[in-house]
Amino acid sequence: MKIKANDNVLVIAGKYKGKTGKVLRTYVNRNKVVVEKVNIRTRHVRKTSTRAGERIKTEAPLDVSNLMVICPNCKKAVRVAYSIPENKKKYRVCKKCNESLEQAITKADKKKK
Repeated sequence: MKIKANDNVLVIAGKYKGKTGKVLRTYVNRNKVVVEKVNIRTRHVRKTSTRAGERIKTEAPLDVSNLMVICPNCKKAVRVAYSIPENKKKYRVCKKCNESLEQAITKADKKKK
């Protein structure tokens, strides 16, 4: 799958076409991702003797084919290519500007996980 968590994406098809958001979670086996503030679903929770009933709003997964990655350098929705330098790891590249799509992970980000 060419889309990873924390990528900014643009929805290109469906009810939410044109909306952008950050990828919160990926489901590689199902080829779906959860995008922040897109595809909101409401789940009704029945009241019990200990708590009141409520409506919980959550993001539902979207299919990866309906999304495009937004390049952090050229700020456009782009297709993704791969580059493999010799003796290095494979990384994702923007097809328009040939810049890397990988964000540098800082120590502060690692501590949050």
